[in-house]
Amino acid sequence: MHLRSTALALALTAVSCIAQTPQPDARPWMNTALSPDERADMVVHELTQAEKIQLVHGIGWGPLREGAPVPPGNNGGAGEVLGIPRLGIPDLQQADSAVGVRMAAPESRYATLLPSVLGAAASWDPEAALIYGDVIGRELRAQGFNQSIGGGVDLARDPRNGRLFEYPGEDPVLAGVTVGQLIRGVQKNQIMGDIKHYAMNDQETGRTIVDVHATHKAMRESDLLAFEIGIRIGQPSSVMCSYNKVDGDWACENDYLLNQVLKRDWHYPGFVVSDWEATHSTVKAARAGLDMQMPGDEYFGKPLLDAVADGSVPQSRLDDMVHRLLRSMFAAGVIDHPPTPRFVVDPFKGRDDSQHIAEESIVLLRNQNNVLPLDPSTIHSIAVIGAHANVGILSGGGSAQVDAPGGNAISPKTPTSWNKPVYFPSAPLRYIREHAPQADVHFDPGTDLAAAAKLAHSVEVAIVFADQYMSEGSDSLTLSLPNHQDDLIRAVSVANPHTIVVLVTGNPVSMPWVDSVSGILEAWYPGIAGGQAIADILFGSTNPSGKLPITFPRTESDLPHPQIFGIDASRGDAGLPENWTAKQKETSFPADYSEGVRFGYKWFQSTHRQPLYPFGFGLSYTHYRYSRLSVDAQARTATFTVENTGQRFGTEIAQLYVQLPAATQENFHRLAGWQRIPLKPRERKTVTLPMEPLALAGFNVDKNAWEWPHGDYVVAVGGSSSDLPLEIKTKLN
Repeated sequence: MHLRSTALALALTAVSCIAQTPQPDARPWMNTALSPDERADMVVHELTQAEKIQLVHGIGWGPLREGAPVPPGNNGGAGEVLGIPRLGIPDLQQADSAVGVRMAAPESRYATLLPSVLGAAASWDPEAALIYGDVIGRELRAQGFNQSIGGGVDLARDPRNGRLFEYPGEDPVLAGVTVGQLIRGVQKNQIMGDIKHYAMNDQETGRTIVDVHATHKAMRESDLLAFEIGIRIGQPSSVMCSYNKVDGDWACENDYLLNQVLKRDWHYPGFVVSDWEATHSTVKAARAGLDMQMPGDEYFGKPLLDAVADGSVPQSRLDDMVHRLLRSMFAAGVIDHPPTPRFVVDPFKGRDDSQHIAEESIVLLRNQNNVLPLDPSTIHSIAVIGAHANVGILSGGGSAQVDAPGGNAISPKTPTSWNKPVYFPSAPLRYIREHAPQADVHFDPGTDLAAAAKLAHSVEVAIVFADQYMSEGSDSLTLSLPNHQDDLIRAVSVANPHTIVVLVTGNPVSMPWVDSVSGILEAWYPGIAGGQAIADILFGSTNPSGKLPITFPRTESDLPHPQIFGIDASRGDAGLPENWTAKQKETSFPADYSEGVRFGYKWFQSTHRQPLYPFGFGLSYTHYRYSRLSVDAQARTATFTVENTGQRFGTEIAQLYVQLPAATQENFHRLAGWQRIPLKPRERKTVTLPMEPLALAGFNVDKNAWEWPHGDYVVAVGGSSSDLPLEIKTKLN
């Protein structure tokens, strides 16, 4: 690489242009009455060729990359693109921010850890997703960043994906709405938003070489549909292309994905940035639609300058690359309202917002004999067992890892490192004790099964915390809980019939002990206020309303692909990418998504299999009744009534599904809409839900267009994908 020499050359170019620097009153592009496109065109006209090249690549990781130049104004984030000071164009300061702002601690900053994105999707609450993005956006601004590089919307084709906690589940409509609203929340702070990883980046194993094969129809109706909806709602400044190949071409030089779908069909006006080191060429990538290489300049530095000079990349293409970046900067407001670093965020508001999202996202999966909520007035002894619940709560790793205040709660003096579990100081044990001040609450680490069972036998209620660390860079070999936690749960449940399991996981897990425990909560990675949120649910201060955004299979054999592509399960951990040989790391292997759109709940419905817990499932401390369904075919809306038949206030997530006409030969439902409905005891409400138009359509590849098939649609409404008490057949076109 020639990062240092290129940076020096560009710096000299900028110095040579000082004499040409326009005066402030000679900058017509600063007129906010003009459109972002008009303003960008004016700046492009003023740029030298060297300055244009400077804007289409940058540095990444700062001092973490040996020998890389770190400009004086670098903000310590994931990447930086040098701006054009003479024209009033600021540096682009980019930060990893999937579940909060990463790498804050090295700069003595604080960042809020939010619940996992999968958890946020479990709230089925667009307003909560907006709040989620707002937390990230305002903390990026406070820390001096002007671009988020979060916004993951890749679908859960495989529940063992290591980055699943960063993504919003298996359904394209739910995923697109969730991330679209999250992006809106980021950008309302005049911070540039992002959506990633475009596209078909559905596993971590071999992520830089896996070659995904799927029909264009299947892609448009599943993974790409999530991006389409997310971009429609969020209007992000950038799209980050992914590491993998799609039908033989790297995603960051894939003409079909970038030029044909993103820029032509969706009319996307922003810029495409490569994932870090996902650029593989100069001419092919530039002509296929990549607008920015990150990090480095080996492709979009001097080689791009030379390619434009010899005509292999048109000058108009380079100008378009720069225009897209500049119009995004103007549209987001980062030029008119640049961040002023304060390095101080409001940790209390961040915590409160995080707790609100966590409480909406926790899913009650099992509640035999109404063991929950716990009544502190009648319980005298409680055992809390496992998962370091005495000191903190687990978070997800990789580039989504937010720094824990005070350091890792289980080992504060040990420096945080990549792909090592980090626990945040929100100890469930503390908050359980606060809810039950008169009870004897004991803790056992769960490392000795006999000791844990002995404690469980001596108390009225045993609460087992079980967790599962997941991170960027690898997938799980199985759906099983790690570290013999299944054995722990079995031992405790044998000792105490009132055993409650709290799962702190990044992914669905199998539950061979499911019938032997009384209660199960799925808390995901619940964020900085996770301990409080879990305790509030356990004791009924909050009535659980979360529902699963992903199907929980019983075993791997129930999945479309029992093994993740590229993993040789017979070799155990040797199948994971960090243990591959150099030759393996250079050789592509196929991932054939022959199931098309049939994954998640659509797979289980179409193959008539019963999952452990279905998509959309979640219990409450009250009960709901559905009635009076009607459909307005012209308006494409469904109207129905929901009643709270219990004695507690609760919020039901009513879900609307459609099944396409018989001619399509689809034997599964599609999620088409939903609404959170708060209800007092015995209260009933009549609601009208619009149907997502693209959920009712099929993609015609020959016409390159969506079509709404003729015939009778089945419109169904209920509390989950497998509990739909109301159903009507009707024509919708």
